[in-house]
Formats: sequence, structure tokens, C-alpha cells
Amino acid sequence: METAIVAGGCFWCTEAVFRDVVGVSEVESGYIGGNVESPTYKQVCSGNTGHAEAIRITYDPAQLTYGDLLDVFMATHDPTQLNRQGNDIGTQYRSAIFPLDDVQRAEAEAAIARAGADSAKPIVTTIEEATHWYPAEDYHQEYWEGEGQRNPYCLAVIPPKLQKLRKSFANRIKNPAAA
Repeated sequence: METAIVAGGCFWCTEAVFRDVVGVSEVESGYIGGNVESPTYKQVCSGNTGHAEAIRITYDPAQLTYGDLLDVFMATHDPTQLNRQGNDIGTQYRSAIFPLDDVQRAEAEAAIARAGADSAKPIVTTIEEATHWYPAEDYHQEYWEGEGQRNPYCLAVIPPKLQKLRKSFANRIKNPAAA
């Protein structure tokens, strides 16, 4: 098993996408890239800690390569929006990849280049050092599967991301019958 860390706006939304991808065994929401030790959700949401809302993905490279994982990531959020995703505004919602080694860094650069070749707008996704990972509070984990199904924000944002996943990556979803 290998690990990938990405930030693409609200972690509830990116977590929901990757829970449905073949080869992914675990997705954990959390915070990375900031300057406050053990930040809380409230602190990160303030935009003053430097952290991004991110997800840490555990996956099987025999089923899903890191490059393919990054292609799903780039296609299921807007990598052309600087420090925001939709109505979520601030550096905590930035688009970023946190490679864990030089191989992942090279793959991240290649994924950004691929996304840029397919985009009319410049890609603003950053590649950042993978600093200390802080898991988000328990109530954020698997949010879409529980509270998120009753949250108006999630109901507006997550289903279109899941539809894009199912349309663009039909061969990569765990439950094709739900497509």
C-alpha cells in the first residue's frame, strides 16, 4: 500500500470522491502545510494557520498508479481557481499536491502538465512540501456517508463531483451500478 496527500478545497468533497475509486482502501481528512501545531477545524477555517484542508489516501499501486490517482484528483476539482473552490475562499481551500518523495514529485509535475494541456485556463495547483499531517476531528471523517447526506452544502457540491468521476473514470469506480 502507498500513500498520497492532496488538497482540493473542502476535504468532505475530495474525500467523497476518492472513497469511490478502485484501489483506494482508506481516505482520511486532515490538515497539512501550516504553521500551527495540532490545529483545530475552527483554526484552519479562519485561514490564519497556513494549513490546507486535505486528504490522505491509502491505495494499492497494483490497482491505481499515483499518476492515475492525480489525474482523478485534477479532474474532480477546479485546479484553475487560486485559493478557492467555488464558494470556499481562502488558502485553506487551495489546490495542492504534497508529494512524499522525489518520484511522487515528478509524477505531480507530470499530472499538472497533463491537466494544463487540457485546460483553457492556467493550472494553479501547487506542489508543496509534505509537512506534518494532522488528522481532522472524528466528525469530519467519512462525512459524506453520514451527516453530509443531510448538509445542503454537500448536497450541492458533492454529487456533481461524483457524477464527473463516474462519467470520466467509469473504469475506476468501485460501484459501477451506482453510476
